[in-house]
Amino acid sequence: MTNTATDYQQLNGVALAYLGDATYEVIIRRHLIKEGLAKPNHLQRTATHYVSAKAQAALIALMEQDGILSDDEWTIFKRGRNAKSYTHAKNTDVVTYRISTGFEALMGYLDLSGRQDRVNELSNWCIQQVEAGRTE
Repeated sequence: MTNTATDYQQLNGVALAYLGDATYEVIIRRHLIKEGLAKPNHLQRTATHYVSAKAQAALIALMEQDGILSDDEWTIFKRGRNAKSYTHAKNTDVVTYRISTGFEALMGYLDLSGRQDRVNELSNWCIQQVEAGRTE
């Protein structure tokens, strides 16, 4: 399949989430390594505070509370959240998992649409929220 500018706009939310999960996780891993974390076990435990389904669901709630997302971004989030998934997380409930899928779909959509500036802006905002303890 060849993606054109409009193809990714029609992609299933789970497909967008597949890319968005990787996009966001790479940004978080880069951030943690730049912060001086180098031991793999410590990196993984720390990264969980940013990239787990629970953390991503909390971040979406904060985005709603703080008015961070545009109407179009909310539409993409909802497409991901409402997408039928044939898997489920082993460590969280279905609702939290679906919300985190919406978060990842948004990141994937922004990445595919060439909005790396927005991906970075949202990711940096998320990092600030986690480090401020707002997702606890």
